[in-house]
Amino acid sequence: MEFALLMPFFALLLLAVAQVGLLVRARVLVTHAAREAVRSAAVGVGDGEVRSAAIAAADLDPTRLTVTVQRSGGRATVRLLYNEPTNVPLVGSLMSDVVFEGRATMRLE
Repeated sequence: MEFALLMPFFALLLLAVAQVGLLVRARVLVTHAAREAVRSAAVGVGDGEVRSAAIAAADLDPTRLTVTVQRSGGRATVRLLYNEPTNVPLVGSLMSDVVFEGRATMRLE
């Protein structure tokens, strides 16, 4: 009988773990996308192609992604902002969407 009372708690805990896993995945993808984008920026491609490189590098929703490219002092810096939704049932509604930032700098070639 006690196990039946704990089932909702364990189900909620499992959903929270799933949500955290999705957020960690998004963080890793944003970091990877920033690195790939700065590689493109370092070889001199345009800002639109840098954005395309970031989108192609990771499975991120392009409508939630902001890419900023800055070239100065012989270096290229790319900054990505990605708004990750928290949409796991029950748990996602308890927290707001999370914005991840990825930043990478590389010497211009």
